[in-house]
Amino acid sequence: MRILICPDKFAGSIDAPAAARAIADGWRAANDRDELVERPLADGGPGFIDVLAPALNGRRVIIDTVDPLGRPAKGTILIKDGTGYVESAHACGLHLLDPAERDPKRTTSYGLGLLILAAIEHGATRVVIGLGGSAVNDAGAGMLAALDAAPVDAGGYALPYGGAALTAAAGLTGTPRTRGAELVAATDVDNPLTGLHGASAVYGPQKGATREDVFVLDRALETYAGLLQALPTAPPGLAALPGAGAAGGLGAAVLALGGRCESGIDLVTRLTGLPAALDTADLVITGEGSFDHQSLRGKVVAGVAGGARDRGLPCVVLAGRVTTGRREAAAVGVTETYSLVDFFGGDVDAAMAGPAAGLSALAERLAGQYSR
Repeated sequence: MRILICPDKFAGSIDAPAAARAIADGWRAANDRDELVERPLADGGPGFIDVLAPALNGRRVIIDTVDPLGRPAKGTILIKDGTGYVESAHACGLHLLDPAERDPKRTTSYGLGLLILAAIEHGATRVVIGLGGSAVNDAGAGMLAALDAAPVDAGGYALPYGGAALTAAAGLTGTPRTRGAELVAATDVDNPLTGLHGASAVYGPQKGATREDVFVLDRALETYAGLLQALPTAPPGLAALPGAGAAGGLGAAVLALGGRCESGIDLVTRLTGLPAALDTADLVITGEGSFDHQSLRGKVVAGVAGGARDRGLPCVVLAGRVTTGRREAAAVGVTETYSLVDFFGGDVDAAMAGPAAGLSALAERLAGQYSR
């Protein structure tokens, strides 16, 4: 058999390449005759660059940037044939902050702006920005500040970092400096910027926002959206467009700069040659940290399972935990699901601490079943 192994990261536990290796090791322990193809994936969030780099064989450049609190940090850009690939999580990632530091009222996307500038300075005429896993809720205000278009109040004074300060935003210091580069946001969500399904309401609590914070942030982004809308490159109805709420509103900033949003998993699967690998596979194994209702909307697992379904292939999901019902999973092409939490007897801490061992054990069990 030819087994295609293409997991996403297991957030906070194990990255996609390591997850793929663990699954392959487990399968080989039970059956070393099968051909195993490891193709780790990402949907635009953490791991975006690590997944694309081996597939594209591009030039990786380490860049000095800042984290969501403005502290020095390192990021990586990938340059290939005039396109720069940037991962927002390198500068804005939630994983860069301790739990006590997570506060979207004051976190900034300034570091992402520095990475975009670096990609342009290294010759990129097109910049693809992986969005996901962010700690920010500032609609790209920090990013635009790094591009020489910082938000200011009615008196012309620069606003502090963070989404909450945007309540007082009355203008920008200038026109964003992108040197004509095309911008593409690779994202896994289609939320608008504001409102009940917007960035603040849906994702703010995951980043440390209280209920009261959500109302403050949503009002602030509504105010700031008016400034973004005034940019000559902004499309009509910016705040309501699908993807505008991605990564705390970074999608809106990209759209306002004349860019576009694209499905992250579609972009990654195309660049990594996943369709061709699916064409020759007999079984597909994918996975992620939590296989839940969000997984069915543009995430790696849904994209992989859909491709397997279209080819009549069985698709097995190995996840940290599984909360999606069997019928919903089957609708997107998933044949079977297995949970690390269940494997460890319901012990979430054990599942988080030993994902590689758990994935290997589940894969070994699968190999025995499919061999029979």
